[in-house]
Amino acid sequence: MTWTLNRGVAAALGAALLFGGSTPLAKLLLGDVGPWLLAGLLYLGSGLGLAVLLALQRAERARLAAGEWRWLAGAVLSGGVLGPVLLMWGLARMPASGAALLLNAEAVLTALLAWFVFRENFDRRIAFGMALIVAGAAVLSWPGEAGIGAAAPALAVIAACLAWAIDNNLTRKVALADARYVAMVKGLAAGATNTALALALGAQLPGIAVAAMAGLLGFAGYGISLALFVQALRQLGTARTGAYFSTAPFAGAALGLLLLEETLTWNLAVAAVLMAWGVWLHLTERHAHAHAHEPVEHTHEHEHDEHHRHAHAAPVAPGERHTHPHRHERLTHSHPHYPDSHHRHEH
Repeated sequence: MTWTLNRGVAAALGAALLFGGSTPLAKLLLGDVGPWLLAGLLYLGSGLGLAVLLALQRAERARLAAGEWRWLAGAVLSGGVLGPVLLMWGLARMPASGAALLLNAEAVLTALLAWFVFRENFDRRIAFGMALIVAGAAVLSWPGEAGIGAAAPALAVIAACLAWAIDNNLTRKVALADARYVAMVKGLAAGATNTALALALGAQLPGIAVAAMAGLLGFAGYGISLALFVQALRQLGTARTGAYFSTAPFAGAALGLLLLEETLTWNLAVAAVLMAWGVWLHLTERHAHAHAHEPVEHTHEHEHDEHHRHAHAAPVAPGERHTHPHRHERLTHSHPHYPDSHHRHEH
């Protein structure tokens, strides 16, 4: 059980590292392409790159259970279409400094939706850890003199954060599917939307070399990152995954120090302390009690453990991960756990 939990934490932090690290690298491309078109190329790179990867690995098409397509469609519409449109509308009408601060609302809204709408378990320790991580992100993005401006653009940015928060929570509903496939679909949708809107507003396509670099960066910083994020959703639940992923700005700032020779600021030092404290509170969480698993049939990658004790026609080696339809019988036991895909019980 410990190994499973550690793998989820590693996936969430890996997603944050890749996404945050892509920011200073993307900054190097902004001289050749506008920010909106660059976002589209990054997302397209993620979707196309994952599509090629799945084709090379001859992976089977993801099997979604009945009714799960609507969750994926809702996530794509909310996070891949509405989110980027609302953000760009707001950014065009307000100072970037204020928008940077407002974007921290995504983590807060993700957690609030997970806790109070989707009934994901949390306690004061987890809530305080989440607050520390978000506070660190806010300190890191604090420009000294933030400008918000008119109410409508600010509300549009917050609405974009809400769209991504909905996206995160809906994606958890399909987190048992192949994470690469889910990330591919979302990347292609967001990439097509952002690219089309940028071109419609007069953006010019960059040269092949710049477009290729953007695509490769998008594949790693967005595609692989999103696939890891989906895996973390499966293992940790939405709010905890969002908390770990909120460390992405710190990863980007730290990489900026190395690659762009930027100056170490008090913001970065304070953010490091706050985020480290919040992550430590999450890492040392221990939630254990007696709970029941209801009978269910589904398909996902797994290994044989206390939750997967079904029989096979051919022997399966201990620890070997494999995918097939299987059934869980009713089980009542007690052990430390997260609100993952197999622990969605009420408290």
